[in-house]
Amino acid sequence: MGRVYKRGGTWYIDYSVKGRRVRKRVGSSKKIAQLALQDAEVKAARGEYGFDQKDIAVDAFFEKFLEYSRANHSKATTQRYRAVVDNFSRFLEDHPDVTFLSQIKPEHIDLYKVYRKDALVNPNGKPVKSEEKATEFTRKGARAKTINFEIDTLRTIFNLAIKWDYLKENPTQKVTRLKVSDSKPPRFLTKEECQRFLDHCPETLRPVYFTFLNTGMRKAELENLEWADIDFDRRRMKIRRKPFWKPKSGEREIPINQPLFNLLTQLKKANDKGVKSNFVFPHTDGSKLKTKLRRMLIRIAKEAGIKNLTTLHALRHTFASQLIMKGVDLPTVQKLLGHSDIQTTMIYSHLAPDHLADAVNKIEFGD
Repeated sequence: MGRVYKRGGTWYIDYSVKGRRVRKRVGSSKKIAQLALQDAEVKAARGEYGFDQKDIAVDAFFEKFLEYSRANHSKATTQRYRAVVDNFSRFLEDHPDVTFLSQIKPEHIDLYKVYRKDALVNPNGKPVKSEEKATEFTRKGARAKTINFEIDTLRTIFNLAIKWDYLKENPTQKVTRLKVSDSKPPRFLTKEECQRFLDHCPETLRPVYFTFLNTGMRKAELENLEWADIDFDRRRMKIRRKPFWKPKSGEREIPINQPLFNLLTQLKKANDKGVKSNFVFPHTDGSKLKTKLRRMLIRIAKEAGIKNLTTLHALRHTFASQLIMKGVDLPTVQKLLGHSDIQTTMIYSHLAPDHLADAVNKIEFGD
């Protein structure tokens, strides 16, 4: 006999199929959980599950995958995987007939796209659990680009299930990606907004945001930057792999301009006299920076009267955009940002119409 039980505000069902224990999250309704248990027990009795010998419950596989990810990926990558797994698990709460991995079909992936298009989400694409927790930034529906990323992530996860012999085919294989027509142009700051933002920064955080704007670094790259990565003689900083962290797109060097060189020189002197941390931007105890930089960015932007500045990535966009508008070519910007694909850098191409026209005008054929 199976049972229903409640953990937190969620009801689960617990039953056995051919000697295998199955536990599945259902939702907030006890009645629906009871009905789901009855349906599962009937199907189990009739032998309608049809799973292979090495089949595995969806929840158990996801737990196993996340353990694998923690051992093989960076913390940030595992967090991205977990977010997609959580979204898909919430979707499956409305499909209690799907218990084992082999029961996930292309139809469910297509339905998941609809589910994400109808869900309430925050600006960063994360779902809002209830309307009561919605904010002024909440919108209905994840963007097509976000949904495509999640489908690609599920494809990667299910490919591993095939490698482990839990699946014979990937349920995402026949699913088409959404056409991206709802993407917004990247938000970047004007020079005046940059100055206003920095003027409103707390003294302890101004060097952090100043470095973002002058290097275009990613958040994890800045947080893991060590003094050993700074070459003061060559005026270069290296984004390099470390025992506790690896860069998203490989190693690269970023030149240090004069204002940043002056800042880093001051910080190095202060560090040698004070906490003597290995990190360029340490926490007060010398460990890795723990400040919620995005939360602080939103607060500073509000105080400075800067609208629509809600992500740290906008500072990276600002660095790239200012370079393009000053005539720097796209391949150079690609190298500075660490983009593995030039297509990613192409989102800034519209900012350089005059520069592109000048390039074409250098070639003349005929009269």
